[in-house]
Amino acid sequence: MVEQDAERLDAVFHALSDRTRRAMLRALAQGERSVSDLAAPHAMTLAGASKHVAVLERAGLVRRELKGRSRVCRLTPGPLGEANSWLDYYERFWNARLDALDALFAAEHSKGGPR
Repeated sequence: MVEQDAERLDAVFHALSDRTRRAMLRALAQGERSVSDLAAPHAMTLAGASKHVAVLERAGLVRRELKGRSRVCRLTPGPLGEANSWLDYYERFWNARLDALDALFAAEHSKGGPR
């Protein structure tokens, strides 16, 4: 289970590492889009866009369906929530460290220590 979670998290961060895929996710957050619609702002071929969508699909971020003659993509936000939870842990960790450092500086300042 832990290994499977780690592999999914790896896939999500890999998918998010590309600016084109992040832009596609942003567009999908507004609603369903065809692969052609996702390709258009990036001046890429349908095959190139389809490869990006496949990476998003493998990460579980996107679901692709055939509607008529078009492939329509829909955002599936669950894996983003999992990645956000992982990042939240480290945000809390660093905030606690920075708060401790701030308290240390405040204590030094109140003692008249170096500025």
